[in-house]
Amino acid sequence: VIFRWWKISLRNEFRESRPGEIKESQEDFLDDSALHIQIAIVFGAKVLEHVLNLCRGNYDFLERLPVPLLLYIISFLELEDIARLSQVSRRFEMICNSNALWENIVENLCDTITPEMKELAQEMGWKQFFFTNRLQLQLRLRRRRQKQDAQNKTVT
Repeated sequence: VIFRWWKISLRNEFRESRPGEIKESQEDFLDDSALHIQIAIVFGAKVLEHVLNLCRGNYDFLERLPVPLLLYIISFLELEDIARLSQVSRRFEMICNSNALWENIVENLCDTITPEMKELAQEMGWKQFFFTNRLQLQLRLRRRRQKQDAQNKTVT
């Protein structure tokens, strides 16, 4: 583990100062609580926890992937697996229940999605839209059309 720092100051006595550096083996770093405190102060507790996990050999690459890539990967999972994944962490719960994921799933599984269906899905949420049976969706679409027709008649 290499920890480097620079002093940035307007004072003349610090203008010529060189960067500082500490090099420690992973084992030594794990025992150096003073350095842990410095890292937590400068970079935050999450970065410290990540570095400690790396030194211990505990790293989760899946947890660190960007959300768009995770959405793409998760959209290929079975529904039961998505439900299980949502219980792994808060991050995965958010992703597994997101409109973006369920919009992907609906678009991958449905042959055609009309603009009217998209509007309804955005109103009710893509996950709810996915789990609503066809008869209920047709009823909701019919009611939506009737409501829009009634609004158009009052406008004209």
